[in-house]
Amino acid sequence: MSKSAATTDAKSSGAKTGSRSSNSSKAKSPGTPIIKTELPSKEDFWELRLYVAGQSTKSLTAFANLKRMCEEHLEGKYRIEVVDLLENPQLAKGDQILAIPTLVRKLPEPLKKIIGDLSNTERTLVGLDIRPRS
Repeated sequence: MSKSAATTDAKSSGAKTGSRSSNSSKAKSPGTPIIKTELPSKEDFWELRLYVAGQSTKSLTAFANLKRMCEEHLEGKYRIEVVDLLENPQLAKGDQILAIPTLVRKLPEPLKKIIGDLSNTERTLVGLDIRPRS
């Protein structure tokens, strides 16, 4: 997280994701099945942005908790962007960030924000609409 805006997605975290099959110019025989693996649709893909202040304990904890939850519940259908406001404080204005760490769910819409280190897993999952309220 030393960069001002680092991005982690399912591919870089070791999770397997689907890819589009390439269409070759060769004609397929009528009995040959065509297998297509589609990329997740916009509704299935989660775009998350985590605003942090350097490598503070809370920032590192928030990132670790978020990554763990995404790997367990979103299975390759997410991207995490980490924005360090110590290096680029002007980036806080776009998402109206008032406290850090703050997680912003950009996709799927609607936009949602969660403030804190995300240590309460159940509350975070409900806040992101990954798990329904019980």
